[in-house]
Amino acid sequence: MSKTRTLSDLVQTEGAITLPSGTTAERPANPAPGQQRFNTDVGFTEVYDGNEWIGDVRGFIAEGGTETTITDGGVNYKVHTFTSSDTFNVISGSRDVEYLVVAGGGGGGSDTGGGGGAGGFVDGTLSLSADTYSVVVGSGGTGGVLGSETGGNGNNSTFAGVVAIGGGGGAKGANPSEGADGGSGGGGRRNTGTGGSALQPTSAFGGFGNDGAGATNVSPNFGGGGGGGAGAPGQQGSDLAGAGGNGRASSVTGTSVTYAGGGGGGNFSTGTVASGGSGGGGAGGNDTTAAANGVANSGSGGGGGGGNDLNGGAGGSGIVIVRYQI
Repeated sequence: MSKTRTLSDLVQTEGAITLPSGTTAERPANPAPGQQRFNTDVGFTEVYDGNEWIGDVRGFIAEGGTETTITDGGVNYKVHTFTSSDTFNVISGSRDVEYLVVAGGGGGGSDTGGGGGAGGFVDGTLSLSADTYSVVVGSGGTGGVLGSETGGNGNNSTFAGVVAIGGGGGAKGANPSEGADGGSGGGGRRNTGTGGSALQPTSAFGGFGNDGAGATNVSPNFGGGGGGGAGAPGQQGSDLAGAGGNGRASSVTGTSVTYAGGGGGGNFSTGTVASGGSGGGGAGGNDTTAAANGVANSGSGGGGGGGNDLNGGAGGSGIVIVRYQI
């Protein structure tokens, strides 16, 4: 059972003050602001600021984005979430940080087009020291319009030299057109269209993405191909359009969240709409249903537009998340 100590309880030995110590579970039940202790679970001192226990992270202090504190597996972390471009400022110290960088998703093609490919998904660990690091959150690609436009590619997201490539736009229904290459490839147009390929970053950081699917010439719906997702390729379009490829999960926030799903392809007629991939991919459209956009800050592709003249959905913007132990 934890106990709050006064200054008279502290023992000064060889020029050092011995602080109260114990595990995270042994923290005082009703702490007062300013109380300090040594946390034996994580190996450093912490102070109660009136709202939460804050660790010194061995002198590592950083700011930027939306800051939250979480407990994951019994360990405390500071999480910085960036939903728009900003900077990550390391004020002092050096530390290994975990990151997730997801690029903007590609837009779906119009006119029974292909679904947009998801933005690239890159995660890992970096060692950072005091400096200012640029954070770029890529926007999603535009959906194809006016019955004749390919979806736009998503834009890259970057953090401290790590690059995630924007998703490829879905093909327009009119010939010639192919799904664009990107973090994941865009889906192909109806009538034997070809899907785009997944590209990997040129840096050493790797990444996850998959190809967009093509389509075959099958009536009456002549479905377009699904865009690739970070976790799986898009599905082939035939009579019905292909679904978008599923995304990939990350637990960097302390909870498993799926990002970067591909957009579903579009149908020429009123056939069942093609679903977007898990993680926020937009569903494809048909003659009576508009294509859906990729979910914002998921890096997912937009759905392919249906019919002869219907627009594709826009790709979802990306996200950057950084965390480190406190």
